[in-house]
Amino acid sequence: MVDPDGGHWVRFVVTRVPVSLGKPHGIDYSLTLHGPDGGRLVGFDNAHPVAKQKRSEPQDHRHRLRTIKAYEYRDAATLLADFWETVDAMLRERGVIP
Repeated sequence: MVDPDGGHWVRFVVTRVPVSLGKPHGIDYSLTLHGPDGGRLVGFDNAHPVAKQKRSEPQDHRHRLRTIKAYEYRDAATLLADFWETVDAMLRERGVIP
């Protein structure tokens, strides 16, 4: 848990997969922040195509509340840094951290 008193928590699911057009990094990943009710607040993943994009295969993207935007994956370290930066921003907005 990232917020034991308020119930916010994170979940990481990462699986090595064959390199493909939809998964060019050789990983299938989902990094998420959830609120006390279990709803997803933030997510970084490559599990499905992004709506309104012409690509039909999965692609890297991020969720923030109800918004989905393409995400430019560079490497695992940058992905983790970007995820935690977005988590911190969300927790600040919700008054969980100063």
